[in-house]
Amino acid sequence: MLGSTLLVALTAVASAIASPLELVTRTSPGTGQHNGFFYSFWTDGGGSVNYNNGARGSYDVTWNNVNNFVAGKGWNPGSARVITYNGTWSGQNVNSYLSIYGWTRNPLIEYYVVESFGTYNPSSGAQKRGTIQSDGGTYDIYQTQRVNQPSIEGTSTFYQFWSVRQQKRVGGSVTIQNHFDAWTNAGLKLGSHDYQIVATEGYQSSGSAKIEVMQSA
Repeated sequence: MLGSTLLVALTAVASAIASPLELVTRTSPGTGQHNGFFYSFWTDGGGSVNYNNGARGSYDVTWNNVNNFVAGKGWNPGSARVITYNGTWSGQNVNSYLSIYGWTRNPLIEYYVVESFGTYNPSSGAQKRGTIQSDGGTYDIYQTQRVNQPSIEGTSTFYQFWSVRQQKRVGGSVTIQNHFDAWTNAGLKLGSHDYQIVATEGYQSSGSAKIEVMQSA
């Protein structure tokens, strides 16, 4: 029958062509390019995370009973750019944070410019190395060491550099050069830049975020 033949044909076409949403949604770890931006999604596998690349520099992510994940959009390599971002983030009352997040090599460094965090300050227990004034706020500078932990070079031992904003916000401009300079002045040396993203991170929590990333300069 014509109707049945047409239905079979349409079903075959639909199966062969993924929807736009399927083309941009990731539910497993990965990195890549999308609409001129680099994206990264890492999870240790606990709970569930749904990461979706949207238009331009936007992304959204929802997580449920995760152990730990980091996801976001930005650039590869990172640099001392001015980053503007906006959006929504539901992490105020759970263990989550929103940050400019990146890595360098030689030395291997993981760094955070934390714009907002929820129930736990991720720099707790870290060594304080000073403060800086930048972009209308005060950031506390910290250093920590991670031993035999996941990194862009596999399981490694490396330092983390932190700038944690005292006046929490979700949206604004971040002059990354100011943080790089402050870290250098505190004796914290970065290496050659790998990726740099505006990241949502969750730890033993559930929540959601929808963020758009832009470069001002």
